[in-house]
Amino acid sequence: MMTDQASLSDDAYNEVFVGAFTQQEPLTDAAIEAAVAVMRTGRLHRYNTVGSEISETAALEVEFANYVGSKYALAVASGGYAMGCALRAVGVAPGDKVLSNAFTLAPVPGAIAAVGAQPVFVGVTEALTIDLDDLHSKIGEARILLLSHMRGHICDMDRLMDICDDAGVIVIEDCAHTMGGGWRGVASGRHGAIGCYSCQTYKHINSGEGGLIVTDDSTLAARMVLMSGSYMLYERHDAAPGPQAFEGLKYDMPNISGRMDNLRAAILRPQLAELDTQVARWNERYLALEEGLRATPGLTLVERPEEEQIVGSSFQFLLLDWHGDKVRDVIGRCGARGVELKWFGAEDPVAFTSKYDQWRYAEPQLMPVSDRVLAGVVDLRVPLTFSTEDCAQIARIIRAEVSAVHQAV
Repeated sequence: MMTDQASLSDDAYNEVFVGAFTQQEPLTDAAIEAAVAVMRTGRLHRYNTVGSEISETAALEVEFANYVGSKYALAVASGGYAMGCALRAVGVAPGDKVLSNAFTLAPVPGAIAAVGAQPVFVGVTEALTIDLDDLHSKIGEARILLLSHMRGHICDMDRLMDICDDAGVIVIEDCAHTMGGGWRGVASGRHGAIGCYSCQTYKHINSGEGGLIVTDDSTLAARMVLMSGSYMLYERHDAAPGPQAFEGLKYDMPNISGRMDNLRAAILRPQLAELDTQVARWNERYLALEEGLRATPGLTLVERPEEEQIVGSSFQFLLLDWHGDKVRDVIGRCGARGVELKWFGAEDPVAFTSKYDQWRYAEPQLMPVSDRVLAGVVDLRVPLTFSTEDCAQIARIIRAEVSAVHQAV
């Protein structure tokens, strides 16, 4: 351990990072011009069109369906709304149980609770993906799995779908952190019956808030269009099934308004066109962090499988089996040097970071294996306002502080 300490330069213990972990890149001129064009018309509502005009929202739906390779797409108000709409579309009712990840963010179990259902949590592995052995053991407890690809980590989707298909369990994918990613060349969101995506500020395309839903099932698509608040104007959806799919549903599906507006869609369309380029940029930064932290004493990297197409918009590492006070020490020391880290092992929820045993609307579960993993998960955002050199500096700071605290253990 002393040898590793000696290998760190004095600068690694003195430098301070000055970037902002919550600062996005500005919108492109194309996005700004598209937004201004919509504002000049005053027609922000998605159905406020003239003649045969295709709204910005309808155009976005077509483009997103083409991007992920789905038959149908629907633009909605948020990623949380997308999940709630999907759950209702597959028939989740109050009192039902829904399987979901123990390691996720609060909007995922929140979507389950919002429809009156009860989350049944499935464990997390050291790869930060859903524990497929635990899923297999619990698969008979519910008929729906709301699968969260938390922080962009995608599990073995072939095995997961085998488990779920064999049990007749419907899979809804939460792809808030995996838009642009995939498994074995299949886009994230395209393995299950429905894929849900977020366009919130910290996601991969940014409209402040917003969401997208995809499916190949015409009945599910029609239900979700009606629920989103189509006011029987479903023929103005160019990425939806034909009118016949709505005939047997339009009198029975409640209007739970959650439409996306044309202003947000106009902002998103140019970003979607550049998403693959942005993914490559995120991954360059992710790899710079990974390279800088590899072989740090006491720190475990999350190794990504070859089958996974990652989007490195955030970065996680593990301080497994560290005492909580030591993890807090690392967080504090890094924070004092400008590196903002989040920890999933804290006793109380902090900002965006919380965990399954803090969501008291869910029935308590004992999950000691997952507790060990969550107690070691440290997380940081990787905004594209950072350069690869910034990420190398961040890695040096984390490496120095983890090494210093680990030496003292």
